[in-house]
Amino acid sequence: MQRHIYDCNAGCPVESTLQIISGKWKSVIIYHLFQNETCHFGQLQRELVDCSRRMLALQLNDLEQDGIIKKTIYQVKPLRTDYQLTEFGRTLEPVIEAMTNWGSFYNQKKASRT
Repeated sequence: MQRHIYDCNAGCPVESTLQIISGKWKSVIIYHLFQNETCHFGQLQRELVDCSRRMLALQLNDLEQDGIIKKTIYQVKPLRTDYQLTEFGRTLEPVIEAMTNWGSFYNQKKASRT
């Protein structure tokens, strides 16, 4: 199934960003790649406990098609696949950092209410 990327009019940069990082797992995958620089598939699968293997593969494929990550396959037994952010993907660092900061703030606020 091919994704449809909408042609945004000027003035909707948030929509443009969300088209690339939307979905429950893409931002989390990007976050882990900022934390570890290189992750292999199994490592990401362990980090994203509630994400199915198929969903992880689909999300990684979308990010690769969008030029956010680079996939390297090593022909060893068992097969090893590593993922890294591209130079273009690294431009998302301030976005992911802002999401991290806000999420920490929210979690602290939520914890203080209980």
